[in-house]
Amino acid sequence: KTVQVVPHVTGAIEDWINRVARIPVDDTGEEPDVCIVELGGTIGDIEGMPFVEALTELRRNCRKEDFMQIHVSYVPVVHGEQKTKPTQMAIKGVRSAGLIPDLIACRCEKPLEEGVIDKIARFCQVRSEQVLAVRDMPSTYQVPILLHEQRLDTLMRSALQLEEPHMAINPVLKKKGLNIWETWKTLTLGLQNLHENIEIVLVGKYLDQPDSYLSVIKSLEHAAMRCRKKLVIRYVDAEHLEPSANHTDPAKFHRAWHDVCTAKGILIPGGFGSRGTEGMIAAAKWAREHRTPYLGICLGMQIAVIEFARSVCNIPLPQASSYEFNATDEDRLIVSMPEHHPGQLGGTMRLGLRPTYWQEGSEWSKLRALYGLNNLSINERHRHRYEVNPSYIPTLESQGLTFIGKDETGVRQEVIELQNHPWYVGVQFHPEYLSRVLHPSKPYLGFIAAAAGMLSEITSGENGVVPQAGGEVYQELNGLKGKGLVGAEGGDAVF
Repeated sequence: KTVQVVPHVTGAIEDWINRVARIPVDDTGEEPDVCIVELGGTIGDIEGMPFVEALTELRRNCRKEDFMQIHVSYVPVVHGEQKTKPTQMAIKGVRSAGLIPDLIACRCEKPLEEGVIDKIARFCQVRSEQVLAVRDMPSTYQVPILLHEQRLDTLMRSALQLEEPHMAINPVLKKKGLNIWETWKTLTLGLQNLHENIEIVLVGKYLDQPDSYLSVIKSLEHAAMRCRKKLVIRYVDAEHLEPSANHTDPAKFHRAWHDVCTAKGILIPGGFGSRGTEGMIAAAKWAREHRTPYLGICLGMQIAVIEFARSVCNIPLPQASSYEFNATDEDRLIVSMPEHHPGQLGGTMRLGLRPTYWQEGSEWSKLRALYGLNNLSINERHRHRYEVNPSYIPTLESQGLTFIGKDETGVRQEVIELQNHPWYVGVQFHPEYLSRVLHPSKPYLGFIAAAAGMLSEITSGENGVVPQAGGEVYQELNGLKGKGLVGAEGGDAVF
C-alpha cells in the first residue's frame, strides 16, 4: 500500500493523540478526563497542515461533547485603538482549514473594550461570552484566576459535559480540586505585595539564550513564592569570574565578582564542556568558605566536588578535574560512567526518573529533612553522562564532604552535602523537572529558604502548617494534584 499524507500520516497523528489522552498523569493512576493539545504555528504553513487535517478528522470522529477548540489571537493596539482585523482573518483561515473555534482567547496588553468584544463576536460568529480577554497580568501565575473570572471553567464544563448528571464526580477529588484552587489563589494573588527581595546569583555559560535555564528559573520562582520572597536573579557569566577576565575585561570581572560576593545564594546549574568551569569552581569556593548557601545541579555538583578536592583534600591537577574537561587516560575525579564508551556522545546519557537512596547516618541532612526523614529514597529525573569516581569517596568524606544519597548499587553518587554549612548541597539529578507551583522542588526550596534565613521554618512547615504574611496560613497540599490535564499554551487548544 502506498503511504500518503492523508489518510496514513494524519491517521497516525490521530491515533497517537487518542492513545496519549488515556495515559494517567498523576498519582491517582486514573484515566484523565481531559487532554489539552496545542496546535502551534500559522494556518497555511505547509509543515503544519498534516496536523491541522488530523485534528479536523479527530473532530469529525468525536462526539460533539468530546471536542472543544479554543483559538488564541493577538489584538494589537494601533494609535491607541484595539484592532480586531487580525483576529477576524485568523478565524477565517482556521475555518477554511476545517476547524471551528468554540472560544476565542484574545491576547492583549489591557482589558478589551466592550465594543471590541462585541465586534469580534459579531464578525467571528460567536457569542460575546465566548470571547475571552486575556490581558497582561502582574504574574503569569495569576492568569488562571483571570480566566476563572471570565468563566472559562464553566464554559468548558458545559461544552464537554464535565459535570453531573453527564458524568459522576468523585467527591474526594472534587474537594481536593477546590483546596488546590483556594491555595493557588492565596499563593498567587499576594505576589504583587511581596517587598522583601532575595538575590540569587546564577553562574552559567549559556546566558545569551535566556530559555537555556528556564526550568531552573521557574523552580527558583516556585521556591521563592513558597517562602513569600520577591526573587531577584543576577546572571553571571562563569568566564567573567576567571583570572584571565581581569586582563581582558576588568570591568566585567569586577562586576561579576561583586554580584557573587553580595548574593544571598549561589546556584550553578547543569552544562557541558570545559568552558567557564574554572570560574564556576571559584564561585563554589567562595560559597563554601564564606558560608553562602550553594546549590549545584548536575555539573554544579561535580564542580563542588572538584573544588573541595583541590582546596580541602589537596588533590592536585590533573586528578582534581573531569574527564569531560580533559579526556585522557589519566585518573580523574569525575569520570565517564562505565556502561558508556568514552568519546561516544550519541545516546549515552543516563536519563529518566531514577531512585536515590539516603545513606545510613545522613539523618542530620538539611535536604533529607525537606523530603521527610521517613522516606528512605526519592525519585528524581536524571540527565548526565559523567559521575564522581568512587575511588575518591573515602578521601573526600574523611575531610567532611558527605555523599548522603546514592543509587541502588551504592556506587553511583547522587547527593552531596556539607554538614556544618547553612546550605551547601549538590545533586546529580535535575530536580527542576519535577518542580510545580504548589509543590516546589525540595533542593530549590531549601536553597531559597536558607538564603532567606528561614530554612528551619520551611522545613518544619513541609510536614504541617506554616504561618505566612498577613496572618494567613498556607498548607502544603501533598498529593492533591489536579486530575487529568496536559498543559498547553498559545495557538489553538483542542480538547
